Amino acid sequence: MSEEDFARLVSLACHDLRSPLATVSGFAKTLVRTAELDERSTRFLGMIDEAGGQLADLIDLLSLAARIAGGRYEPLLGDADTLGLASSADERVAVEGRGERIETDVEAVRRSLESLAIAAVRHGGLELATWAVDGRELTLAPVTAEAGPVLLGESPRDLGSLVARMTIERLGGTLARDGEALRVRL
Repeated sequence: MSEEDFARLVSLACHDLRSPLATVSGFAKTLVRTAELDERSTRFLGMIDEAGGQLADLIDLLSLAARIAGGRYEPLLGDADTLGLASSADERVAVEGRGERIETDVEAVRRSLESLAIAAVRHGGLELATWAVDGRELTLAPVTAEAGPVLLGESPRDLGSLVARMTIERLGGTLARDGEALRVRL
Protein backbone atom coordinates (compact mmCIF):
# COMPACT_ATOMS: atom_id res chain seq x y z
CA MET A 1 0.00 0.00 0.00
CA SER A 2 1.44 3.37 -0.99
CA GLU A 3 1.75 6.27 1.45
CA GLU A 4 -0.97 8.12 -0.45
CA ASP A 5 -3.31 5.10 -0.29
CA PHE A 6 -2.64 4.77 3.43
CA ALA A 7 -3.40 8.47 3.95
CA ARG A 8 -6.72 7.98 2.12
CA LEU A 9 -7.49 4.94 4.29
CA VAL A 10 -6.86 6.95 7.46
CA SER A 11 -9.02 9.81 6.16
CA LEU A 12 -11.86 7.39 5.43
CA ALA A 13 -11.54 5.81 8.87
CA CYS A 14 -11.68 9.24 10.52
CA HIS A 15 -14.79 10.10 8.53
CA ASP A 16 -16.46 6.79 9.43
CA LEU A 17 -15.62 7.16 13.15
CA ARG A 18 -17.42 10.52 13.40
CA SER A 19 -20.96 9.09 13.04
CA PRO A 20 -20.90 6.63 15.94
CA LEU A 21 -19.01 9.14 18.06
CA ALA A 22 -21.66 11.79 17.35
CA THR A 23 -24.36 9.30 18.40
CA VAL A 24 -22.64 8.49 21.72
CA SER A 25 -21.93 12.14 22.45
CA GLY A 26 -25.42 13.27 21.45
CA PHE A 27 -27.17 10.74 23.67
CA ALA A 28 -24.90 11.56 26.62
CA LYS A 29 -25.70 15.29 26.27
CA THR A 30 -29.42 14.58 25.89
CA LEU A 31 -29.53 12.37 28.99
CA VAL A 32 -27.66 14.96 31.08
CA ARG A 33 -30.12 17.68 30.02
CA THR A 34 -33.41 15.79 30.11
CA ALA A 35 -33.22 12.85 32.47
CA GLU A 36 -33.67 13.04 36.20
CA LEU A 37 -30.50 11.31 37.27
CA ASP A 38 -28.72 10.97 40.54
CA GLU A 39 -25.42 12.82 41.01
CA ARG A 40 -23.30 9.75 40.28
CA SER A 41 -25.07 8.99 36.99
CA THR A 42 -24.83 12.63 35.93
CA ARG A 43 -21.09 12.59 36.70
CA PHE A 44 -20.62 9.39 34.66
CA LEU A 45 -22.51 10.84 31.70
CA GLY A 46 -20.35 13.96 31.95
CA MET A 47 -17.26 11.76 31.80
CA ILE A 48 -18.63 9.99 28.72
CA ASP A 49 -19.34 13.34 27.07
CA GLU A 50 -15.85 14.66 27.92
CA ALA A 51 -14.22 11.49 26.57
CA GLY A 52 -16.29 11.88 23.40
CA GLY A 53 -14.89 15.40 22.98
CA GLN A 54 -11.36 14.09 23.43
CA LEU A 55 -12.00 11.37 20.83
CA ALA A 56 -13.32 13.98 18.40
CA ASP A 57 -10.15 16.04 18.90
CA LEU A 58 -7.96 12.98 18.25
CA ILE A 59 -9.93 12.14 15.12
CA ASP A 60 -9.49 15.73 13.91
CA LEU A 61 -5.71 15.49 14.48
CA LEU A 62 -5.46 12.18 12.66
CA SER A 63 -7.58 13.49 9.79
CA LEU A 64 -5.36 16.57 9.44
CA ALA A 65 -2.22 14.40 9.44
CA ALA A 66 -3.72 12.19 6.72
CA ARG A 67 -4.62 15.20 4.57
CA ILE A 68 -1.11 16.63 4.92
CA ALA A 69 0.55 13.27 4.19
CA GLY A 70 -1.74 12.66 1.23
CA GLY A 71 -1.14 16.11 -0.26
CA ARG A 72 -4.78 17.11 0.22
CA TYR A 73 -4.38 19.72 2.96
CA GLU A 74 -5.77 23.08 1.92
CA PRO A 75 -5.10 25.60 4.70
CA LEU A 76 -7.93 27.93 5.65
CA LEU A 77 -5.91 31.14 5.72
CA GLY A 78 -6.81 33.98 8.02
CA ASP A 79 -5.17 36.93 9.75
CA ALA A 80 -3.91 36.41 13.32
CA ASP A 81 -1.45 37.79 15.83
CA THR A 82 1.31 35.36 16.82
CA LEU A 83 0.88 36.24 20.51
CA GLY A 84 -2.78 35.24 20.25
CA LEU A 85 -1.87 32.04 18.40
CA ALA A 86 0.41 30.99 21.28
CA SER A 87 -2.19 31.81 23.95
CA SER A 88 -4.07 28.92 25.51
CA ALA A 89 -6.94 28.42 27.90
CA ASP A 90 -4.91 25.59 29.46
CA GLU A 91 -3.44 26.82 32.75
CA ARG A 92 -0.24 24.86 32.12
CA VAL A 93 0.61 27.12 29.18
CA ALA A 94 1.83 30.71 29.63
CA VAL A 95 2.65 33.27 26.96
CA GLU A 96 4.65 36.49 26.98
CA GLY A 97 6.19 38.86 24.50
CA ARG A 98 5.22 40.80 21.42
CA GLY A 99 3.25 39.35 18.55
CA GLU A 100 3.10 40.09 14.86
CA ARG A 101 0.19 39.85 12.43
CA ILE A 102 0.52 36.97 9.99
CA GLU A 103 -1.65 35.12 7.52
CA THR A 104 -1.90 31.43 8.32
CA ASP A 105 -4.31 28.60 9.07
CA VAL A 106 -5.30 30.16 12.39
CA GLU A 107 -7.01 27.20 14.07
CA ALA A 108 -4.44 24.64 12.92
CA VAL A 109 -1.50 26.74 14.12
CA ARG A 110 -3.18 27.63 17.41
CA ARG A 111 -3.88 23.95 18.07
CA SER A 112 -0.32 23.03 17.05
CA LEU A 113 1.31 25.51 19.43
CA GLU A 114 -0.95 24.42 22.28
CA SER A 115 -0.19 20.75 21.57
CA LEU A 116 3.55 21.40 21.66
CA ALA A 117 3.32 23.27 24.97
CA ILE A 118 1.13 20.63 26.61
CA ALA A 119 3.47 17.88 25.36
CA ALA A 120 6.43 19.76 26.88
CA VAL A 121 4.60 19.79 30.21
CA ARG A 122 3.36 16.19 30.04
CA HIS A 123 6.55 14.55 28.79
CA GLY A 124 8.88 16.85 30.69
CA GLY A 125 7.30 16.36 34.11
CA LEU A 126 6.61 20.11 34.35
CA GLU A 127 3.79 22.17 35.75
CA LEU A 128 4.15 25.04 33.27
CA ALA A 129 5.64 25.77 29.86
CA THR A 130 5.96 29.30 28.51
CA TRP A 131 5.89 30.62 24.97
CA ALA A 132 8.11 33.70 24.56
CA VAL A 133 6.85 35.41 21.42
CA ASP A 134 8.96 37.81 19.35
CA GLY A 135 7.06 38.44 16.15
CA ARG A 136 7.19 35.27 14.04
CA GLU A 137 9.78 33.68 16.37
CA LEU A 138 8.30 31.70 19.26
CA THR A 139 10.39 30.02 21.94
CA LEU A 140 8.92 27.35 24.20
CA ALA A 141 10.73 26.74 27.49
CA PRO A 142 11.63 24.81 29.40
CA VAL A 143 11.98 21.75 27.20
CA THR A 144 13.56 18.90 29.13
CA ALA A 145 15.82 16.23 27.68
CA GLU A 146 12.88 13.80 27.91
CA ALA A 147 10.41 16.09 26.15
CA GLY A 148 12.68 17.36 23.36
CA PRO A 149 12.62 14.23 21.18
CA VAL A 150 8.84 14.00 21.60
CA LEU A 151 8.32 17.60 20.46
CA LEU A 152 10.54 17.13 17.41
CA GLY A 153 8.90 13.84 16.41
CA GLU A 154 12.07 11.82 17.01
CA SER A 155 10.25 9.82 19.68
CA PRO A 156 6.70 9.33 18.37
CA ARG A 157 4.84 9.26 21.69
CA ASP A 158 2.50 12.22 21.26
CA LEU A 159 0.04 12.55 18.37
CA GLY A 160 -0.49 16.26 18.96
CA SER A 161 3.25 16.98 18.65
CA LEU A 162 3.61 14.89 15.51
CA VAL A 163 0.71 16.63 13.79
CA ALA A 164 1.90 20.03 15.06
CA ARG A 165 5.25 19.54 13.36
CA MET A 166 3.61 18.38 10.13
CA THR A 167 1.24 21.37 10.16
CA ILE A 168 3.83 24.05 10.95
CA GLU A 169 6.27 22.70 8.36
CA ARG A 170 3.53 22.37 5.71
CA LEU A 171 2.70 26.04 6.31
CA GLY A 172 6.34 27.00 5.72
CA GLY A 173 7.42 27.21 9.36
CA THR A 174 10.26 25.49 11.17
CA LEU A 175 10.86 23.79 14.53
CA ALA A 176 14.29 23.33 16.11
CA ARG A 177 15.68 22.44 19.51
CA ASP A 178 17.88 25.09 21.12
CA GLY A 179 19.26 23.84 24.45
CA GLU A 180 16.35 23.70 26.86
CA ALA A 181 13.97 25.39 24.45
CA LEU A 182 12.04 24.73 21.26
CA ARG A 183 12.19 27.47 18.63
CA VAL A 184 9.32 27.76 16.20
CA ARG A 185 9.32 30.15 13.28
CA LEU A 186 5.95 30.82 11.66
